[in-house]
Amino acid sequence: MGQTLSEKILSQHAGRTVNAGEFVVVEPDVVMSHDSLTPGIIKILRQELEMEKVRYPERLVFVFDHVAPASTVGTADSQNLARRFAQEQNIRLFDVGRGICHQVLVEERIAGPGKIVIGSDSHSTGYGSVGAFGTGMGSTDVALVWATGRTWLRVPETYRVVVEGRFPSGVDAKDLALKLCREITIDGANYMAVEYHGLDWMPLNGRQTLASMAVEMGAKAGIVPPTGLPGDQFPAPDWLTLDTDARYTQSLTVDLTRLEPQVSMPHAVDHVVDLSGVAGTRVDVVFLGTCTNGRYEDMKTAAGLLAGKRIAKNVRLIVTPASSRELSRAAADGTLAILLEAGATLTTPGCGMCMGRHQGTLGDGDVCLSTANRNFKGRMGSPNAQIYLASPAVAAATALTGAITDPRAC
Repeated sequence: MGQTLSEKILSQHAGRTVNAGEFVVVEPDVVMSHDSLTPGIIKILRQELEMEKVRYPERLVFVFDHVAPASTVGTADSQNLARRFAQEQNIRLFDVGRGICHQVLVEERIAGPGKIVIGSDSHSTGYGSVGAFGTGMGSTDVALVWATGRTWLRVPETYRVVVEGRFPSGVDAKDLALKLCREITIDGANYMAVEYHGLDWMPLNGRQTLASMAVEMGAKAGIVPPTGLPGDQFPAPDWLTLDTDARYTQSLTVDLTRLEPQVSMPHAVDHVVDLSGVAGTRVDVVFLGTCTNGRYEDMKTAAGLLAGKRIAKNVRLIVTPASSRELSRAAADGTLAILLEAGATLTTPGCGMCMGRHQGTLGDGDVCLSTANRNFKGRMGSPNAQIYLASPAVAAATALTGAITDPRAC
C-alpha cells in the first residue's frame, strides 16, 4: 500500500514506516515562533521547565511580524526580551520589517520539501506550499521542542483535493481556497492533512495561499506536492512523490473553469457565496495583505485594476506587503507607485491589521473587505465590525467603487 505525503514525511523522520492514526515522536527540522508568543515561550522554558538553554538553537527561528513595529511600551519590552534571548542562544532572528514569518521562511529557503516545520502560529500550514509538513502548535508544546528537540504527532488522515482546468479571468487561488472552505467547511478536514493534486502548473504564490488556508478547514497540514517548483531553490528528496495507491479518507474534485469569484461573509470563513450574492455591499475599509495575499503578485493584480484611477472617496485602502522582498519587487516595477497614486496607505511589511492590534484596527460598525484568512467576530478589532474575505482582484475592484464589486466588471 502506498503512502500519502504526510505519511512519507513523518515516516522519514520517525525512522520507520507509519500510517494514518499512529503516534510518532520526531525531531522537527525547523521551529518558528513570532514576536507575540516568543516571550511567553521563553517564560515557560525558564520557569516551568526550569531550563536556561534550548537544545538545538540552529533549528529555531524568531520572526517579528505580528505587532511590528511595537505599538505599546509593553510590546516593545517583550520584543526586547526576545531579542536578548536570541542573541544569548545564537538563534536566527528576523526583526521588524523583514516580513511575515511564513513568507520569510519560504523566501530564505528555511522551509523546504520533506521537512517538518513547527510554528507557534496556526497558519504554519503555509509551509506545505513547498512540500513541507508544516503545522502550528501552542506555546507549551513549542517550549518542549525547544527543550528536547522533539515532539509527538498523530499521523493525520488525508483529504485529497483534485484540481482540474485553469482559472478563468478574474479568478485566482484565493477563490479556490474560499471555495474549498465552502465545500469542506470549517471543520470538515479536522486534524487531517489536505493534499492538493493537479497543481504542478501553479506558481508558488498561489500554493502559499492554498496551504495557508488549509487550517481554516480544520486541517493539521496542507501540502502541495513540490513538482513544478524550481529544483535549484526547493530541491525535493526522491522519496517525496505521489503514490497512486495511497489511501485517502476523503476526496474532492474542483473544476476551475466553472469557478466564480468567491466571498466569505461575516462571521465564519466557510460562510462563502458567489460574489454575485453580496455584490453592492458597502465597505469602509479594504485590506490587501497577510500571509494569504500580501505578495508581489497580489499587489500587481490590484495595481492592474487601479492604474490611472482613484479609490472611492469614503474608502480606506490599506496595503501591507508580506515581506521586505515583496515590497522591493513592487517598488522596482512601479506597482507600488500605482497603488499609492490610487490612494492606498502603505504599512510596514508584516501581519498588519490582520489580527486587529495595530495599523488599521476596525471600529464599531466598520465594514471591511479583506484578503486575509479569517473573519471571526472581533478578529480585526471591534466585535461590531463586519469582515468579508475575498481575492486581491475583488479587493481592488471594491476599493474603486466603495462596494463589493466583481473585478470582471471593471
